[in-house]
Amino acid sequence: MIFPKLKVLHSHGQQAIPDLDAVTLTERFRGRPELTETADTADLEAAAALCPTGALAAQPFTLDLGRCLFCGECALRAPRNIRFTNDYRIGSPTREGLVMRPGMAVVPFDPATARPELARCFGQSLHLREVSAGGDASVEMELGATGNVNFDFGRFGVGFTASPRHADGVVVSGPVTANMAEALRICYDAVAEPKLLIACGTEACSGGLFAESRAVDRTFFATHKVDLWLPGAPTHPMVFIDGIRTLLGKKRRG
Repeated sequence: MIFPKLKVLHSHGQQAIPDLDAVTLTERFRGRPELTETADTADLEAAAALCPTGALAAQPFTLDLGRCLFCGECALRAPRNIRFTNDYRIGSPTREGLVMRPGMAVVPFDPATARPELARCFGQSLHLREVSAGGDASVEMELGATGNVNFDFGRFGVGFTASPRHADGVVVSGPVTANMAEALRICYDAVAEPKLLIACGTEACSGGLFAESRAVDRTFFATHKVDLWLPGAPTHPMVFIDGIRTLLGKKRRG
């Protein structure tokens, strides 16, 4: 009975990624955009008018990754101005760092903006409590994938725990609905200091499509400092892994 199972395992090949710091995603993945200014802005203005979340602006020319759904429609409408690369290194320790401008070849990540105690306290072990604050389960599924056989983020001592009392920080997904606002605050307060706060996904970063909804209450972000902003709709596991590793000083962004 064991031989058929071994045959199946052999057919799968090597599933685990040996080096998570040297991953190259498929060209079809939409990651960091490259913005190019042109004298004729008609296509760019038309693309900005298409954007459902207002992430793209023509004057001045900017693309806010914290509001972007990565649908790619703007790149189709204005290909001379916008091109999405497969660069997944798009997390930022500041909300302002997610705003892309022409000529930017990287999403900035200044180590000086990260609290020094984070790397000291959590560099070897980090357990997080994920709170789905009105999310659609897409980001939540991608976060779960970080611990699967492919990525195995647990090899670096990073994982998720069910209780905030056992956690070192909170990962928020979803736009934060009104009925989840109090639950999120209670969960965050239950985590001992020092602790991290991570906004994961476009909805968590800005509210996404639901930013103007009366059912959303984002006052939590007005009163709590976020240590790491991770865009994406949903956020790819490598965006999460790279962001955490960079935040903890395990790698640097050139």
